[in-house]
This record gives sequence, structure tokens and C-alpha cells, in this order.
Amino acid sequence: MRLGNFLRSLAPGDDTQLAADLSTQRRAGHRRSIPEAAAEGQAWEDADRARDRRGDRDTNWDD
Repeated sequence: MRLGNFLRSLAPGDDTQLAADLSTQRRAGHRRSIPEAAAEGQAWEDADRARDRRGDRDTNWDD
């Protein structure tokens, strides 16, 4: 929560509107993180497939 939101929460007023505003901000922040997480996942998948092609995988399923 930013300082302005914190100060706003201390003042008497419409708590329902404040909660709705904070919820909207939280959802917007979540949406911004989705493309970054998707890019990280794709980079990991690409690296994993490259390890398979190179034969760098060290797996021994007999243990």
C-alpha cells in the first residue's frame, strides 16, 4: 500500500470505495506480472529443450 492510500485509509469516509480501489490496484499489478512469468517459463522451457538436444541431461531413473 502506498503512503497516499495509507493516509486515505486513516481518514473517515467510504471504506467500501477504498477497498474497491485497493482491489483494483492489486488486480492490475497481478496482470502486469503475467507476461514476465510467461517469458521466464518460456525461457526455461527453451533451455530445457536445448539441454535435451545437446545430451546434457543427467538423469538416471534406475536409482
